[in-house]
Amino acid sequence: MKALFATVASAVLFFFGTGLDPLPELAWLAPLPVLLLAPRVHGGIALVCAFTAYLAGSIGSWSYFWHSQSVPRPAALAILGGSALLFALSVTLFRLLVRRGHGFLAALAAPALWTVALYGVSLLNPTGVMDTLMTTQADRPAVLRIAAVTGGWGVEFLVLFVPAAVAAALAPGLRGRTRLVPVVALAAVAGGLVFWSVPPPTGPSARIALIAPGQHRWASDVATPDGQALLQSYVDEIRRLPDGVRAVVLPEGTFAVGQATRPRLVEAFAQVARTRNLDVVTGIIDTTPEGRFNAALAIPPSGAPLEYRKWHNGDSPGITSGTQLTRFAATGLMVCMDVNFADPSSEYGEAGTGLVLIPASDEDADGWAHSRTALIRGVENGFSVAWSAARGTPMLADAQGHVLAETRTGDRPFSVVVADVPAGAGKTPYARFGDWFAWLCGLLALAGTVVAARTPSLSPVTTNAAQV
Repeated sequence: MKALFATVASAVLFFFGTGLDPLPELAWLAPLPVLLLAPRVHGGIALVCAFTAYLAGSIGSWSYFWHSQSVPRPAALAILGGSALLFALSVTLFRLLVRRGHGFLAALAAPALWTVALYGVSLLNPTGVMDTLMTTQADRPAVLRIAAVTGGWGVEFLVLFVPAAVAAALAPGLRGRTRLVPVVALAAVAGGLVFWSVPPPTGPSARIALIAPGQHRWASDVATPDGQALLQSYVDEIRRLPDGVRAVVLPEGTFAVGQATRPRLVEAFAQVARTRNLDVVTGIIDTTPEGRFNAALAIPPSGAPLEYRKWHNGDSPGITSGTQLTRFAATGLMVCMDVNFADPSSEYGEAGTGLVLIPASDEDADGWAHSRTALIRGVENGFSVAWSAARGTPMLADAQGHVLAETRTGDRPFSVVVADVPAGAGKTPYARFGDWFAWLCGLLALAGTVVAARTPSLSPVTTNAAQV
């Protein structure tokens, strides 16, 4: 009955606390019932309960992964099953260390194993990583600000460390000092989050606008009547923007252009850019002699257009990946899936980029989660984010993780978001030093595994004698 209750409780908390529309506070509680159970039952039972709780708790994401256009079904199965298995292994490591009398190391090693494994996945997965524990805290700037030092991996670790420390402090058979250390660590974490403040943005602000359609058509050819009509509709929307807008961002893959048709697109947007004195950034599928690129095209009021070519295209057939940054003044460009990876965001941060404009295209259900992935990249690297997503959540956010304005697409012909966005300072510790915290988690997980393998388990007689 204890095992059943713990499994159901964790599954329910994972269901509401994680996924594509989470309640962030519940994410901290979700692992706790299973972690409390683990040292009190047989190892096999703890493993099965943890696996079942996580897999059942992710049921809200099953339909999304199964029908996703960007995640192949074999990869979707691997993500769902692999995540549940990884959580089960982390709980098992926690159990082994607690039963060997290492409560504090258990509280560190379990979240470290989870975090470093996800870090490895982020390096190997062609679609990167999004919608993990760090994403659940994306609307909590007080928690998310540590990502400027540790990267999002610090948040990922922390969300699992807190319940692990509580479970270690309440575990049976531990001596007084071993039980006290996790409590002291929790108090230190809480105090740090309360008293560590981030200075407000000091850079200049710019009024940014996002325009996204209610019904997105991928890569409309500007040479066709439909493409011309769509182009004119965007020009009309830009003309209706409020005064003072300095840049407007349209979604990913809005138009398809080639050498013959690109000038037509550029001239139409250049004319309205000159009239309104703003930069127009649109997503395009650009066919050139060098290849076919998914790109962001920036058209200024005067001068030549600038093009950024998307670095990460997943398994998109026929698309060539770019390798260069594109900056004008202190503003950079990216495209959609690029935010699922550390680069090019970290390179923009290291270069001191204060604002990144990102055309994107989502799948309705994952709109919030993907916009928050972009927001996390901004906090990590010290730049503000303009995320213009079709079928998603257009969002403007500052470099400290505050959402300045956002909306949902789909209920009107065009969704428009406008806000004054302060430029970030860039060059955060994370941008300078990279994924050092993920490597530290690897060392902690290795240390925990070695100690668990070499230390004999405390028998009930030994434990009772020690307590007496």
